[in-house]
Amino acid sequence: MEGKHILLSQMPIGQPGTIKGFTVESDDCERIEEMGLTPGEKVEVIRYAPLGDPVEIKIRGYCLSLRKAEADLIMVTVAA
Repeated sequence: MEGKHILLSQMPIGQPGTIKGFTVESDDCERIEEMGLTPGEKVEVIRYAPLGDPVEIKIRGYCLSLRKAEADLIMVTVAA
């Protein structure tokens, strides 16, 4: 059974997910992929800043902070 698809910026804290792809193709997406956020990678939101920007995630065993605008570009599959 496939899970539901949501934006990375909408993931609940602590819930694991898998990167499915991007909502649009842009230079920002290329830069995000260069940071290791590629389709098929497991990802988890660690915390949101008080105003929701930035978003701290865990991917490939390390923590990374993304701007909310970047997290809005990433589609993630989570368990339904």
